[in-house]
Amino acid sequence: MADESPRGTSFERTMSGKAWADFCDTLKSAGDVILAEGSPTEPLDRAEGFRYLSRLTRAALEAFVEYADPLAPVLHRPVHETAKIGADNPDNYYQHATISGAHEYRITGTRGTIHYLDFATQTSGVASSGDSRQGGHLDAKDMEIGPDGGLEVILSTERKPGNWLPMTPDTSALIVRQTFLDRAREVPATLAIERVGGDGLPTPLTPARLDAGLQSAAGLVVSCAALFASWAEGFRKRTNELPKFDDAISMGAGGDPNICYYHGYWRLAPDEALVIEVTPPRCEAWNFQLDNHWMESLDYRYHRIHVNKHTARYRDDGSVRIVVAHRDPGVENWIETAGHGQGTMCFRWIRADAHPEPRTRVVKVAELAG
Repeated sequence: MADESPRGTSFERTMSGKAWADFCDTLKSAGDVILAEGSPTEPLDRAEGFRYLSRLTRAALEAFVEYADPLAPVLHRPVHETAKIGADNPDNYYQHATISGAHEYRITGTRGTIHYLDFATQTSGVASSGDSRQGGHLDAKDMEIGPDGGLEVILSTERKPGNWLPMTPDTSALIVRQTFLDRAREVPATLAIERVGGDGLPTPLTPARLDAGLQSAAGLVVSCAALFASWAEGFRKRTNELPKFDDAISMGAGGDPNICYYHGYWRLAPDEALVIEVTPPRCEAWNFQLDNHWMESLDYRYHRIHVNKHTARYRDDGSVRIVVAHRDPGVENWIETAGHGQGTMCFRWIRADAHPEPRTRVVKVAELAG
């Protein structure tokens, strides 16, 4: 914990401006990840890399400075259309709150109609060190929900009746995943969190808390960028394939235990296409998405960069063929590269009876038939 005394080091660092100077210097060093040997040098990839650092900075400041008080937690969206981390799911509505295992919390709200709703408590390190540990997990499918859609969840280290989300003494974060099948029709859950026994008022900011928050924010930018850049480098060893990802690694980065992940790296010449084929098992949901080198989902607001269980077109035998290509080849389930020549990609099975590995092959676009 930062020294709160008037003579404490953190106090002096903030008052002298060193806390801010160190924050800026650490952010500057994050640029080394983008410029590292082996990183893509194409203008689009380089520009998106530095924009990625700016997005990480925004998300980190919200998490560690703006919404960092576990005595007055706030559910906010750390990942969304213009803040992307670690193959963020285009079908997801992510929420996060800073909490502490030393306290008890209550979530209230309405279920909505969104297809999938999941709560998890985590220790630190979700998007930085990759060694986060899950304290508890609660799926809306297993919850008691009122006839009007109302819900209440208690977060604590000791078991509680009703909808209970376990924490551990070192729990520091609540992560909520809401997943759409049909974004145009489904309504996400409306949720709020409060500390049980608290007055809801934030703790007054101190120089020491600001120093700690700035250090954590800058540290996340550097470590998060380095972590996922190292993942991308690993994926490149099997370019244009989608092997199953290690469950332990995905959980350490805040993954969902109900999800089986397949991560890969894609690279296509202008006249090439990546064909992905699989027969989906019985499952809650599945999707495939295309990302850039920095593991940011491509801009799904304006481009068709992903497909899911609801939006896919299936063959008569129940299988599905997905085609990644730079231009529309006139086939079903076309995924756009949005001007990119390479990047990462991800396939997910959500609560599936089986986990078949998607088959991949690279073909000439001219060879494709509807």
